[in-house]
Amino acid sequence: QVQLVESGGGLVQAGGSLRLSCAASGRTFSRNAMGWFRQTPGKEREFVAAISWSGGSTSYGDSVRGRFTISRDNAKNTVYLRMNSLKPEDTAVYYCNAAGAYFSGNYSPSEIWGQGTQVTVSS
Repeated sequence: QVQLVESGGGLVQAGGSLRLSCAASGRTFSRNAMGWFRQTPGKEREFVAAISWSGGSTSYGDSVRGRFTISRDNAKNTVYLRMNSLKPEDTAVYYCNAAGAYFSGNYSPSEIWGQGTQVTVSS
């Protein structure tokens, strides 16, 4: 059974940092692109970041570019999201997605999602 488990969320003050992790099990995603999305109540899920299977290509949503960094460790079947200079508007549930379509910097998610981890940024 394929499973994605996010961790690392929590409460942080504005300007602080967090690192999210997404650990995959049930199959390897070392040859697949991976992505992070976030969602707040009443809003559509928003693209945050994506990374190619090799890690050589990354892309970011406009609202996080320059503050967030996506990376991966294929040996651990894990993808990370380092979030710096956090703002209250970054408050959301963050979801990991695996094996989406990634082409020319655009990531289209697959149906493989984690359960999400809550990030709350206080002002």
